[in-house]
Amino acid sequence: MPQVLLTKRIEFAAAHRYHNPAWDAARNRAVFGACNNDPGHGHNYMIEVTVAGEVDPQTGMVVNLYDLKRILKEVLEEFDHKHLNLDTPYFRQTIPTTENIARVLWGILEKQPSIGRLEKVRLFEDEDLSADITAEGQRASLTRRYHFSAAHRLSSERLSETDRRRLFGKCGHPEGHGHNYVLAVTVGGAIDPDTGMVTDIQALDRVVRERVVQRFDHRNLNQDPDLARSVPTGETLARLIWDSLVKAIPAGRLERVGLGETRETSYEYAG
Repeated sequence: MPQVLLTKRIEFAAAHRYHNPAWDAARNRAVFGACNNDPGHGHNYMIEVTVAGEVDPQTGMVVNLYDLKRILKEVLEEFDHKHLNLDTPYFRQTIPTTENIARVLWGILEKQPSIGRLEKVRLFEDEDLSADITAEGQRASLTRRYHFSAAHRLSSERLSETDRRRLFGKCGHPEGHGHNYVLAVTVGGAIDPDTGMVTDIQALDRVVRERVVQRFDHRNLNQDPDLARSVPTGETLARLIWDSLVKAIPAGRLERVGLGETRETSYEYAG
């Protein structure tokens, strides 16, 4: 029988500090930046738990949502309004990064048979940073979101004016138009035991800022040398961003690039 995926979201609040006791203060500061500040800082976390299973013919559900919510609340009691380094046993020797917190929650939840087969745990530290854990265990995917604004006009010199209007409509207006783009960069790999991270977020931020945001923010995409030779659609832009980043990721492997053009339209590219 076909499997159905069900995802439940729930919030909790906690504090943490990135600190490797084997390193001196200078190295901790260099690697973790402000996240190393003593005694720590806090977040409103959002966890998404995805379970898989067959639809029960009697209830019409994969798992009872009431039971799933109850179990999640019971599990999160150990973390909610706690300092993860000081108040929980899981992070005495492990840095409570987004990736490691998600991995710990996966380990606890997969021992709960009543919630069905655990498919994925996604933990949001904030709206622009999340980590995914699946059954691969020591591997995680980290997604970082960025924002830039740009204008473009969908047009091609190889098309007649009639065909341009038919294909592109208002998007082909001679004066162009603009968007507030949301860029999601997903990097996957093993969780480094020394840093607790898949990739160096500070370095990733620098790479994306230098290679993407500074290049496109408050610019006309039609004037970009690599887009001037093509139609600057969301698909074309997502592929160009992938090409700009794929060999520059500081650690881990670029898994995909997501580009939100409007609330209703988004693109993904994975080369």
